[in-house]
Amino acid sequence: MTIVAYARVSSTGQSLDVQLEKLGELKPTKIFQEKRSGVDRERPELKKAIEYCREGDTFVVTKIDRLARSTRDLLNIIDELAAKGVAFKVLDQSVDTTSSTGKLTLQILASVAEFENNIRKERQADGIKAALAKGTQFGRHPRMTDETVATITALKEAGATIKEIMTQTSMSKASVYRALGRASEVVQS
Repeated sequence: MTIVAYARVSSTGQSLDVQLEKLGELKPTKIFQEKRSGVDRERPELKKAIEYCREGDTFVVTKIDRLARSTRDLLNIIDELAAKGVAFKVLDQSVDTTSSTGKLTLQILASVAEFENNIRKERQADGIKAALAKGTQFGRHPRMTDETVATITALKEAGATIKEIMTQTSMSKASVYRALGRASEVVQS
């Protein structure tokens, strides 16, 4: 029996160390690891891990949410493993799909994980909505204000070169030309 392990974190700032340590205790034949979102269905290392598995192998993760973020996705992965004759185990939640109790436990835990993910999304959306209601603006603040355009135009009319305007306004060459174009459009209309 071969043990095939899979470890995943969502972002490059997170560490795989805790998962790798737990999985390493099992002395797996191979550990596949990646830093990708769990909702991303195109995870190359997960695909490689599933392809690597053979009949009689056991596929292991530390937690269900390291494998999938939705019940449907999780069950699809487990069905794919089962079709190959591969058992599935989750270390932290003591899930083992070789038994009917393990299969039931897995489906319950998958539903809870999906529910938690949906609740997090709802809280995030509520926070964004509240921030917008308070007037919070998201994204990059525009540097090219009407005041900046007026300053650039005045400097140009006073005989300043584009390079001097760039230095005084901290704007790029393209931005200076864009401002001068905006100013001439206003004059023409």
